[in-house]
Amino acid sequence: MASDTEANRHAIFREYLDAVGLNGLASAEAAGLHTSEWHALSRIGLHGSLTSGQLAAETGLTTGATTRLIDRLERAGYVRRAADPDDRRRVIIEPVAGALPEVDEVVGPARRHLAEVLSRYSPEQLDLLFDYFAHAAPAFRAATDEIRAAATSRNRGPRRSSGPAPS
Repeated sequence: MASDTEANRHAIFREYLDAVGLNGLASAEAAGLHTSEWHALSRIGLHGSLTSGQLAAETGLTTGATTRLIDRLERAGYVRRAADPDDRRRVIIEPVAGALPEVDEVVGPARRHLAEVLSRYSPEQLDLLFDYFAHAAPAFRAATDEIRAAATSRNRGPRRSSGPAPS
């Protein structure tokens, strides 16, 4: 049986994860974007540019869904396609300069509130927090890959009846 401290830590961490997820949903909605578009813009902005294949891997979308996502972002003026100078067969997806001020406006409240939280910590504590972030992000990505792989395996198996369970 988990101790009260462990249970409390688990509840706090769940609240944190739920709040982060909810903020992402609200941010996408406020920007007038689907969550996959919001996530894609974040990944493109973080990397500076990505190939369509890299963007598919970053978002977990199929190549066809990624192409449609890029089409929507391009029509909205957020990204542009550019030829890869090293391989003309590949396309690079780049953010359009100046097209993201509304995104900065949308994330402003989260940045402001988190800056207040982070201001409570010493430089050494911040080093520890950012070490956690640096290690937690790849762990969450690995867990996401496992979840998607398991879901794909389940979805490829025999179809289950939607009727009552056998007795």
